[in-house]
Amino acid sequence: MRTAYRILAYLIAAVVAIQAGAIGYGVFAQLNWIDKGGTLDKATLEGSWPGSGALIFHALEGLAVFLVALALLIVSFFAKIDKGVRWAVIVLAATFVQIALGTLSHLVTASGGLAVTAAMRVRKPSSVAEATPAQVA
Repeated sequence: MRTAYRILAYLIAAVVAIQAGAIGYGVFAQLNWIDKGGTLDKATLEGSWPGSGALIFHALEGLAVFLVALALLIVSFFAKIDKGVRWAVIVLAATFVQIALGTLSHLVTASGGLAVTAAMRVRKPSSVAEATPAQVA
C-alpha cells in the first residue's frame, strides 16, 4: 500500500504537469490562430478552432486529477504512512479548489464588480470640523 500511495502521489504531479502543458498549448495555438487572422466569436466557440482539443483535454485531466486524488485518500487509510492521510486530504482539497475555481471562474470575475460596488457604498464624510489636539486638552 505504501508503494501504491507513492505511485498515486507522483501520478497526480505528472497529470498536473500534462494538464499545464495542455492549457499552454491550447492558449498559444489559439493566440497564433488569432494573430494569423482567425476570429474568435460565439460561432467559433460552438465549433472547433486550433487548440480547442487541448482545452477540452485540460478539462478532462482536471477530472482525472480529482479521481487519482480521491484514490490517494482511500489508499492513505491503509498505507500506514506518518501524516499520509493528512497530506492526501490536503491534495484532494487543493484539487477540489482548483477545479471549483476553474469551473466557477465566471462568478469570480463578478467579485471584482462587487468590491467596487461595496467601495462606492461608502459615503464621503461630511465637512465636520475635526478637533485638534490643542482643543481636546
